[in-house]
Amino acid sequence: MHDAKCENRTLQIALREFSCALSPQARLRYEDAMTATAMTPARGSIWRAGLVLVPALLLVGGLSARLSGSTETNAWFQTLTLPAAQPPGPVFGIAWSILYTLLAVSAAIVWGHRHQPGGRRALTLFAIGMLVNFTWSPTFFRLHLILPALGIIAVMLIVALATTFAYARVNRLAAWLMVPYLVWLSFALSLNARIWVLNPAADAFRLG
Repeated sequence: MHDAKCENRTLQIALREFSCALSPQARLRYEDAMTATAMTPARGSIWRAGLVLVPALLLVGGLSARLSGSTETNAWFQTLTLPAAQPPGPVFGIAWSILYTLLAVSAAIVWGHRHQPGGRRALTLFAIGMLVNFTWSPTFFRLHLILPALGIIAVMLIVALATTFAYARVNRLAAWLMVPYLVWLSFALSLNARIWVLNPAADAFRLG
């Protein structure tokens, strides 16, 4: 271990001396090449991140929904007057499985580019967005707080938009993979708002 550290330090010193020996123009090209090499994403890193994030998001998202009772058998939910645009229950499970997969893949891509400017900030926004996301099901289905749940979706949409713009500065493909999530959140926001309008007495949240 000690020999490896010494060899690595010796190599760094040699590279530094080599850079100093170059002409100013050649040194600039050398430094640009070294910077580009350092920022080149490792495909293995992206694949490893994806293999962790995809099942993790599917598992946590599924557990959040199931433990919150967000199913068609939820007794409180059965009493609600639902908007005409409300999809059948199974559609939500399919939609969220697809969305969580896309979210995980987009985050894995950005993880592979995390050393680029804005990479870590984009991942931080993604993490915040997921934390907010997982609070919606218990707020709506378990606590029966329709209006606060509406506020949570609004925050989710704002954070998702910020994440998408942050992704775009790092990798455009990752940003495009966020678009279905943005569309779904906009739709979910309208559904939540309509449910609140149709069921004011069912909301456990009271102003004043």
